[in-house]
Amino acid sequence: QVQLVESGGGLVQTGGSLRLSCGASGRTFSHYAMGWFRQAPGKEREFVAAAVSTRVRPRYADSVKGRFTISRHNANNTVYLQMNTLKPEDTAVYYCAAGDSAIVAGTEEYEYHTWGQGTQVTVSS
Repeated sequence: QVQLVESGGGLVQTGGSLRLSCGASGRTFSHYAMGWFRQAPGKEREFVAAAVSTRVRPRYADSVKGRFTISRHNANNTVYLQMNTLKPEDTAVYYCAAGDSAIVAGTEEYEYHTWGQGTQVTVSS
């Protein structure tokens, strides 16, 4: 079973950038779909981005398209979320997740079976 650990969160001003990392244990990282979700205070967790492999186009929530980029590096078992032009509404706890699909970059929580502990991102106005 894979285990996930996020890092890279913090406090940033509007318009700034952050890069989140999610390190995974286990030997079969390349077999997993990897996703990023976030949960703002008082709101439900929502999909942000997902990637399966270099042969499948990543998927993004409309709210982050053009600003966020997901990438995965199977050699070091890590998935990244580069976040640019951050807005106060991006403030949330960000979670990475692993799913079993090697074909589809899922956008729903039920498509992922393993979750990290989350990392806080706060964007000040």
